[in-house]
Amino acid sequence: MKLSVYIAVSLDGFIARKNGDIDWLVDGDEGDKSGNEPYGYKAFIDSVDILVMGRNSYEKVLTFSEWPYADTPVIVLSHSIIQPPKNLQESVSFSSETPVELASRLSAKGVSHLYIDGGITIANFLAEGLIDEMTLTRIPVILGDGIPLFHAVGRDIVLIHIFTKAFDNGYVQSKYRVTRK
Repeated sequence: MKLSVYIAVSLDGFIARKNGDIDWLVDGDEGDKSGNEPYGYKAFIDSVDILVMGRNSYEKVLTFSEWPYADTPVIVLSHSIIQPPKNLQESVSFSSETPVELASRLSAKGVSHLYIDGGITIANFLAEGLIDEMTLTRIPVILGDGIPLFHAVGRDIVLIHIFTKAFDNGYVQSKYRVTRK
């Protein structure tokens, strides 16, 4: 099973403001009329079997005008289980499993690709050596403070660069493979 991170980050390494706001994530290019978007997110999300996110990320996404994950199943990691809104009860579930337990259970069920999202959730999966690849899109803004993408994981994590692409709007996207020691 492959576990991937696909996330936007400010130039100084933050994924959100301290209060969780992501208002600085102004989409620089919605794509063309055929629905193609230049950052590869649609192709990425179409390859994902399940999205795993932390509760803080889930609660932030609930404030959006519409649910952005369409029919992709979402597992929210949380120690307290809450009931999702009625329109999401078919696609959102909660788990208090550790990253290793969750990955093992889903792998045994035949899941082939997990999308891991949210700062603490990403850190926990990285700490357990479970992330296979990371796609980071750097947004040309310096926040000065906020929620960092990377939290202490207790060891060095070596990445192998796969590609970097710069976009006309200043976004820079890099993809890495995470080495396993």
